[in-house]
Amino acid sequence: MSNAGKVTSRSALAELCKDYKQNGKVVVFTNGCFDILHVGHARYLEQAKALGDVLVVGVNSDRSVKALKGESRPVTSEDERAEMIAHLGCVDYVCIFDEGTPVELIRALAPSIHTKGGDYLASDLPEAGVVIELGGRVEILPLVPGKSTSYILQKIVTL
Repeated sequence: MSNAGKVTSRSALAELCKDYKQNGKVVVFTNGCFDILHVGHARYLEQAKALGDVLVVGVNSDRSVKALKGESRPVTSEDERAEMIAHLGCVDYVCIFDEGTPVELIRALAPSIHTKGGDYLASDLPEAGVVIELGGRVEILPLVPGKSTSYILQKIVTL
């Protein structure tokens, strides 16, 4: 699938996910800021895709990134971050969301599996209850050691 049409609205994506699930496909969802795309993101998204048939990525809006990471973030705009994620072959769809957590997006999409990186515990995720309520499961995937946007930004500052 080309990048065209991968970045889509919540409502369009909800219909697509419903159709995929009705046709027996496993929809995997993950979310994040993806501020500076790096190999840790790429490996994580490949692992997430391997769990199912369709990988949907929720990208935090600029406003929600500022709320989560501080006024100096994001470095890259939401449209550019969504486009970069959409260029990855393992990603089927991307949706920007403005809320502080992906709870409402997950409620709309009802994925079979929700993944997060190993810096989280399923019990700490505000969205875990909704995933389970909708019949899905939460999978925590291992992080790539030493690969993070925060680490990259710290390295740039010390140059």
